[in-house]
Parts: sequence; structure tokens; C-alpha cells
Amino acid sequence: MSGTARTATAATSVALFMAGMGWAAVPLYDLFCRVTGYGGTTGVAAADSDRILEQTVRIRFDASRARDFPWEFRPMERTMEVRIGETALAFYEAYNPTDEPIAGVASYNVTPYAAGRYFMKIHCFCFEYQVLQPGERVQMPVSFYVDPDMVGDREARGVRQITLSYTFHPADMPAEEHASLGGAAAD
Repeated sequence: MSGTARTATAATSVALFMAGMGWAAVPLYDLFCRVTGYGGTTGVAAADSDRILEQTVRIRFDASRARDFPWEFRPMERTMEVRIGETALAFYEAYNPTDEPIAGVASYNVTPYAAGRYFMKIHCFCFEYQVLQPGERVQMPVSFYVDPDMVGDREARGVRQITLSYTFHPADMPAEEHASLGGAAAD
């Protein structure tokens, strides 16, 4: 193989590698955040914690919407004091003031970021799309606990308040919902 052919092969290999890494970057970053709690990404638990400590932490609830997203969205309670390891239940309220069904999905994070890996959601409205009919108002639950392992983490053990933030964004109408509306909903 000539020098030019080797250079072309190497350049093509590098370009393909870079394209593959670009494609994989988002899912790999998402996986990294879920495993480490980086950037305030929360954990997901299949069941309640097996230990409850006497130490408490204040949970602050925050709600926002993407620009031009028409729903009204707010936490039902602004704060809640919970024992570390105790399963708690909070509600957010969403209202669709428009005259058409609208689908949305919530993104979320926790601050301070050091607490993200210890904030464990058991059930959450944010795990799936939400569709609100015209004029519909709903209360959406999130059950969670703060993992007792947080008190042993040197970066997180001093955390006394955790803020759980949700932002609703527009989403394409899920196919089954679109079909049940007779295809009348805007995508």
C-alpha cells in the first residue's frame, strides 16, 4: 500500500471513529450522569429504602416550563421536611388552558449536584409522556427518598436542603393517544 493510500485509510478511519463517538456521546453522557449523579441527575429505585435515619433534609420543589409551552405547572407544596431514607410523596399540578390536547415531557434535576446520586425516585410522572386534554387539570405524583448512604459521602453529607426541579417541554403526541383522538391532535 502506498503512503497516500495509508494516509487516506487512516484519515477515513479517524473520521469514522469521530462520527461514531459523536453519535455515542449523548447516550454515554446520559449513562454517566445516571450512574454518578453528575449534573443533578437522580437515581431510580424499585422499592423503598431499607433504612430510615433520624436526620432530616428539607426538600424544595421547583417547576418551570419551556418557552411557549402553554401549560400551567406548579408544585402543590413548596417544601417538605423528610427523614433520610423515608419514602415521601409529593404532587405537582399541571393545567392545559388551551382548546387542544397537548403532550409534554418533564426533564428534571436536583441541586446541589452532590445530592443527585442519593435522590432516589420510586415512581414519577417524569418517567413517561403526559397528555392533557383541553381544560384538563391533573395532580401528578412523585414518590422518592434520600438514600441514607448520602451521610457517608464527604461531598454530600452536609447537605441540608435539596431542590427537585422539573421543566415541562412539548412532546410529540404518543401514537396511541393520537389514534384515540381520531388523528385530530397536532403532532
